[in-house]
Parts: sequence; structure tokens; C-alpha cells
Amino acid sequence: MSQITTHILDIAAGCPARDVPISLHVQELLGWREIGSGRTSEDGRISDLCAKKQILPAGTYRMHFDTAAYFESRGEAVFYPFVDVVFNIGGDGLHYHIPLLLSPYGYSTYRGS
Repeated sequence: MSQITTHILDIAAGCPARDVPISLHVQELLGWREIGSGRTSEDGRISDLCAKKQILPAGTYRMHFDTAAYFESRGEAVFYPFVDVVFNIGGDGLHYHIPLLLSPYGYSTYRGS
């Protein structure tokens, strides 16, 4: 698994959020640069946003969750078309798990393990 992973649970539907497009970005002097992307699996997870053995440098990172694509695929209204989670990591090589709890009109995130 990569150093940064995620898991999305649709807490309104009571199930994993499948097939959600996600991109991972690093902040640089002139803005954000994408370093990985993918879609959540059947269990709402992405474990390969970056290479498995890659150790990311310390810095500020952003995960962009395309929630509009998910809700539109379910025929639901889209209030939050995307969720951006911005976080800092150290250059320590530790695993960072960033889950997203999602509903049509709200979301929450935290650092998991």
C-alpha cells in the first residue's frame, strides 16, 4: 500500500462509497501538482495513490474527492461537488490514512491508521 491511503464511507446510505475519483496533490511554490489519482474500490478504499515504496517528502498535501461524480451516479442531489482535504506530513515515511465520512449534505474527516 502507498504511504497515503483513504477510505470513504457513505454514512447516509450505510455503505462504502464506490468509484469515487480522487486525486492527490503536493503544494509547491507556484501551486498544486498532482502526484497520484484513482477511484475507490468496491469497499470504498484506495491504497495506491502513490507508489508502494515511495517515501514522500515533508510538506503540505491535498486529497481532492470528486463527490459530484459519486452522488450524480446515484441520482442524488449534489450540494458539495467536491471535498478537498489539506494536510501536512513529515518526511518520516509514516503511513497517513485520511478517511472521509460522507453524506449528501455533510462530511467529516480525520487521521486514521
